[in-house]
Amino acid sequence: MTSQVRIRRAAAYVQSGGVVACPAEAVWGLSCDPWSLAAVEQLCDMKQRPISKGVIVASGDVADFAPLLDGLTLDQRQAVLDSWPGPVTWLVPHRNFFPSWVTGESTDVAIRVTSAPALSKLCRELGGPVVTTSANYAGAQPAKHLFQVLRYFGSRTVTVPGAVNLTGRPSTIKSATTGEVMR
Repeated sequence: MTSQVRIRRAAAYVQSGGVVACPAEAVWGLSCDPWSLAAVEQLCDMKQRPISKGVIVASGDVADFAPLLDGLTLDQRQAVLDSWPGPVTWLVPHRNFFPSWVTGESTDVAIRVTSAPALSKLCRELGGPVVTTSANYAGAQPAKHLFQVLRYFGSRTVTVPGAVNLTGRPSTIKSATTGEVMR
């Protein structure tokens, strides 16, 4: 089965409310539809993580986040745009663009335009962003290899084909309004 067929199947699974495992820049992640409460709840249950913490939303296209970037100053916006696509996640005021199950208890939402080929392809196939969070139980070591994802979540896990940059680190998280590095 070609990787494009597998990406289409994974996208269809996401559209039906499922959670998939997908390689991001430096670790494997779990992804789902950010507009589906049931999907985000399932993802948080899988990770054993409270939904109140919020999740990261990634896309392959900056246009998906344009309404959020419009609320930033020109300098703040330029800093964000200069870092994308890449492994930098920005906390920006959510302005009620995403639902509370994505933002958690925060007034910000974590967004990233990914440089990871598989995650970008998944977003393009879906025509929009996805939730992405490391594929591991909360507090456990993030998966760098597919066998680790399968060890955490089982062999029936729907996966997007690809690999991570094994020398990379999980995305840096920065505040767009202050420039502060949060992780």
